[in-house]
Amino acid sequence: MMHMTFYWSRKVNLLIDSWKTNDWTEYLITLLACLVVAAFYQFLENRRIRLKLIGAGNPFPAEIEAPLLRRKLAGNRAKVGVKVAGAFLFGLSSAIGYLLMLSVMSFNGGVFVAVVVGLAVGYFFFRNEGEDSLVVDTSCACA
Repeated sequence: MMHMTFYWSRKVNLLIDSWKTNDWTEYLITLLACLVVAAFYQFLENRRIRLKLIGAGNPFPAEIEAPLLRRKLAGNRAKVGVKVAGAFLFGLSSAIGYLLMLSVMSFNGGVFVAVVVGLAVGYFFFRNEGEDSLVVDTSCACA
């Protein structure tokens, strides 16, 4: 039976039928996996935003300043490559975002907390510098 309200239990069925936790070890590994995937989602969004900055020809932030990179991106073929890479990163981050959303919809309180903490940790480490001035399209509300 699927829960329709939040519950706190070590027994959770996450995303697929074979991903069931029955003891505390499995449950803690599941929570750690949710946390790591949520932080990785923020990392992918950071890479996508940086790629978008490169493709738009905006000034590079100091940490990705590279003279050789500017010369390579000057050509038209390179812009197509940047668009393809951006589309790939967008698709991948959208898929991960939706999987995180479905994980939260298991209504397990621990999974919810793990995903939110993972997003916050990922934001702290990967996305809190210089992105406020850039408007970014996203497919997930948890961006």
